[in-house]
Amino acid sequence: MRKKIVAGNWKMNKTFSEADDLIFKISELINENYPMDVMVVVCPPFPYLELATDLTQDNDISIGAQNVSNHDSGAYTGEVAAAMLKSIDVEYCIIGHSERRKYFNESSKLLAEKVNILLKNDIIPIFCCGELLPEREANNHFNIVEKQITDALWHLDSEQFKKIVLAYEPVWAIGTGVNATPEQAQEMHAFIRGIISTKYGTEVAENTTILYGGSCNSKNAKELFANPDVDGGLIGGASLKAEEFVKIIESF
Repeated sequence: MRKKIVAGNWKMNKTFSEADDLIFKISELINENYPMDVMVVVCPPFPYLELATDLTQDNDISIGAQNVSNHDSGAYTGEVAAAMLKSIDVEYCIIGHSERRKYFNESSKLLAEKVNILLKNDIIPIFCCGELLPEREANNHFNIVEKQITDALWHLDSEQFKKIVLAYEPVWAIGTGVNATPEQAQEMHAFIRGIISTKYGTEVAENTTILYGGSCNSKNAKELFANPDVDGGLIGGASLKAEEFVKIIESF
């Protein structure tokens, strides 16, 4: 049975004291009541990762990073290595977010290297894929998503691929307040599961967690999560408010 996951991507937000307060509040609310079959992942900026792992060591919240270097170590000023993340108990790492692709020109080759280095350090990649609005309007969205996945992940063997979490994020819905309809989300998630099945077999496909990302909030999460191939959400802005984030978690 595949995992249900709700992951919060804080992006470049919060000061240290605000991060401390937010993590504490999320932990407090989750400890009071949340579905025990849902895995919660919080992905704060790099400076707050150790704070986050310290504050959550006594509960069921996992901590993820938002990026990682494709190098093991060395003279790469400003970069953060997977081994560094592992040393402070980071369990997940977001890879290939549309903002990284757009603003930092991350290629599929680079993302494949980052996936490899995360797996080598026993960190679970949350691999993002998704189309731009013109690509959807041109009815090319399936081809775009398939190419993003195959170019960056198809070099993995089945045992390696089993460790991957996928996140479908229609770029036109990120931070816009416009989310894909439940039908659009289900259609793409089912398509992704289908191409995984073709490559790795039905068992691997059925056990792969596929998250939806793109203006998911407490008002639409229940309807989105009710789809058979939507296994949770990669949450942006709504993860910056503890009560809102926990309501999303409780939407299962």
